[in-house]
Amino acid sequence: MPTHSETRKLPYTAQQMYDLVGDVASYPQFLPWTAAARIRSREDKGDHEVMLAELVISFKVFREKFGSRVTLWPEQKRIDTEYLDGPFKHMISKWEFRDVDGGAEVDFFVDFEFRNRILQGAAGMFFYDAMQRIVRAFERRAAELYG
Repeated sequence: MPTHSETRKLPYTAQQMYDLVGDVASYPQFLPWTAAARIRSREDKGDHEVMLAELVISFKVFREKFGSRVTLWPEQKRIDTEYLDGPFKHMISKWEFRDVDGGAEVDFFVDFEFRNRILQGAAGMFFYDAMQRIVRAFERRAAELYG
């Protein structure tokens, strides 16, 4: 089961980075392999918001749709994502944002496993590079929006 975690310091505020990552509907504009995004529902729970989202991921001959529950914690500046349906056995990701001198510290963690062994094998071969490209895409998007 591939996992990836990293911490980056970026010259933006924690709120800006939280807003960028929480804007799931905009992912197709800048995130690699994301062909489409749809928000199924949003529910305000008082101290947090729960969004059901659907992404279409397209890579070469593979095109898969999956749903996830995205929990937005505005006070803590944290975003938790858990898999609902699609090609994975499981998937979770966590983003945390903290203001630090000169910008924000961004912690990112993802853990997933595909149901399909062929997809899982392919993911294992390019997983680290793919995670790097995704994190860089968020950094470039932040520069476009806030730089």
